[in-house]
Amino acid sequence: MEFVLALVEQLYGKEKVEQIAKPMLVRYEGGYSMNELNSVQWHCSGTPKVRCIAKRAVLVLLPLGNGIEEMEAIIIVDALRRANADVVVASAEDGVVVTARHGTRIVADVMLDEAADRAPFDLIIGGMPGAKTLGGCEQLVALLKKQAEANRPYGAIGAATAHVLEPHGLLKGKKATTCASMAGLLADDSECENRVVVDGNVITSRSPGTAMEYAVAVVEEARRLAEGLLFLG
Repeated sequence: MEFVLALVEQLYGKEKVEQIAKPMLVRYEGGYSMNELNSVQWHCSGTPKVRCIAKRAVLVLLPLGNGIEEMEAIIIVDALRRANADVVVASAEDGVVVTARHGTRIVADVMLDEAADRAPFDLIIGGMPGAKTLGGCEQLVALLKKQAEANRPYGAIGAATAHVLEPHGLLKGKKATTCASMAGLLADDSECENRVVVDGNVITSRSPGTAMEYAVAVVEEARRLAEGLLFLG
């Protein structure tokens, strides 16, 4: 990240760096970081294969819509795949190619209806600005509701918390965080200053600038399950 910002400064000047860095770097304020509430052991059908042999990898669904934040999508997929999770990137659009917020074209693995055939998933994660598309996707909402009913983990980053989880009752009785501009859309915004919030089986984060922390937190939650079931050498 430092390299990219330094490169932008050399090419376009400090003013441009300050313009683009705000969403990419959410700075620590007042000690707010990750907060875990109502801790539970996540129940997955498999575990990440971290220096061990598991029955199978954790199966994760990452749905994408046009306008998705590049950093949110790529960082989450990369971190989870490094942990050997089986990440299914699914398009909620008309084709597998999704155009991200800044014009980057991301090729999904499958269409969402095809991905749904692999349900149930151990974890479902959504992102923004494709969040409005995802929030209006009946198939995804149905998958998320089944996920919640079965007490399987699900989460969101950025405005997806406000546009996907909150409107469909998926945060009922849960605390969560989202980007500052969307905090007022949550029924309970008491945790919105924290960068990552885990409440039981729901994990949320603020923005592209907290995507790495979010991805690592998801991997850590899955690893806890692995440590409880398997000997890690």
